[in-house]
Amino acid sequence: MVNVKRNRGSGRTERDEQFHDFVADRRGHLFATARLLTAGDAFLAEDLVQTALTKLYVSWAAFRRADNPDGYVRRVLVNALMDERSRVWRRFERPVADLPERSGSGVTADDGDPELSRALRELPPKMRAAVVFRFFYDLDVAETAAALGCSDGTVKSQTARALDKLRAALEQPDSPVRPSPPVLQRIQQQGMSS
Repeated sequence: MVNVKRNRGSGRTERDEQFHDFVADRRGHLFATARLLTAGDAFLAEDLVQTALTKLYVSWAAFRRADNPDGYVRRVLVNALMDERSRVWRRFERPVADLPERSGSGVTADDGDPELSRALRELPPKMRAAVVFRFFYDLDVAETAAALGCSDGTVKSQTARALDKLRAALEQPDSPVRPSPPVLQRIQQQGMSS
């Protein structure tokens, strides 16, 4: 049984306070990670963060006991992405030419390098996640494997295939933009050393 202490003034439990502090401290980082995992889709990234935070709140005790809390959160985000991609309604969703009226959220889908976002969008979700964790967050193979729930060998093969696809997508001669962010430089260096 979980010992739950109430904060008498606000009606919140100690768990609620801990979770609130976690969200206040880490939400921006979670959104940045989700944004990378969704290849720049800010709206899907918001959905992933909300789903991940909901799941995290439900399993807060397990999160607090985790040896690697950051790894735990990364795994929750990846699982949320994989769940989102497998939803039945998602397969039938169709883009439209004219968007409906919407309120300004202050979040745009155009931040960052548009060519890199386009190239990442072309990768399957798990392959994209391997690249994001390896090259954007400098996780080693074992940490990436833990986040993705797969073996080290799978991370290595997914990363190698993803790098090949990214190089091909970013080296298209008809591309109007020639991106050269530090991440792209690391991707290109990785290709020279493999």
